[in-house]
Amino acid sequence: MMRVLGIDPGSQNTGLGIIDEDRGEMQYVDCRTIKLAGRPMPIRLGMIYEGVGLMIDEYSPDVVSVEEVFFAKNPNSALVLGQARGGAICSAVTRKCEIVEYTALQIKQAVVGTGSAKKEQVQHMVRVILGLRFTPGSDEADALGAAICHIHTHQVQTRLKQA
Repeated sequence: MMRVLGIDPGSQNTGLGIIDEDRGEMQYVDCRTIKLAGRPMPIRLGMIYEGVGLMIDEYSPDVVSVEEVFFAKNPNSALVLGQARGGAICSAVTRKCEIVEYTALQIKQAVVGTGSAKKEQVQHMVRVILGLRFTPGSDEADALGAAICHIHTHQVQTRLKQA
């Protein structure tokens, strides 16, 4: 069995999602959003660090899958997103977690089948793939998508090693 924590880092909200994979089957475990808006940046970074740490301490994931910042509307946005990613990654690294990173394009392709998928499509497919009775929020869906992306990638790599 492999347990994956997916993280969608953001300066307003950071999504977290846990999925278990066992013999090719995915099982939803938990997801949550760290709501950060309206607070000074140092406080936001501390909240990300603590929130990720709490999730890791509670669920002990084998791998942490983080969405990469591929582009941003302006340089300041890229810097802020980079800081959010840094807070999440530092929290995972200090807890000795393995870190993997995927672009939003890779995550959307793994979940929806196209890199140009809209947020609603990602939410819908995450719900379908995991058999959820609820639709996760967009940040949670992106985090669960990051976990799904790693599980798919790991499954392919495992099959290639066996071939």
